[in-house]
Amino acid sequence: MTLPHNRANGARHPQETFFVEHINSVVVTRFDTRSSRPCEFCRELDPHFPQRRPLDQMVATSRKAIASAHLTEDGYVRHRMLELRRITSNAPLTAA
Repeated sequence: MTLPHNRANGARHPQETFFVEHINSVVVTRFDTRSSRPCEFCRELDPHFPQRRPLDQMVATSRKAIASAHLTEDGYVRHRMLELRRITSNAPLTAA
């Protein structure tokens, strides 16, 4: 948001503008570690789970232990890799 200011409210130049950063509340709550917990799915299936960065282990408390609930992109990607490994390791279903 850009706000024009004039000399009456303290700006040195009448054309000077100031930028205000908008912080989306969705982004803020996504990275709010106070309402997060370790991902149970990843903890169970990933032998390297304890070596992950703490934020990569965490998911939003208000959501199930799914990939998109992870607080970080790296956590999301590792979760998806575990899901895909789990799917491909199962025996294929027969058509009969």
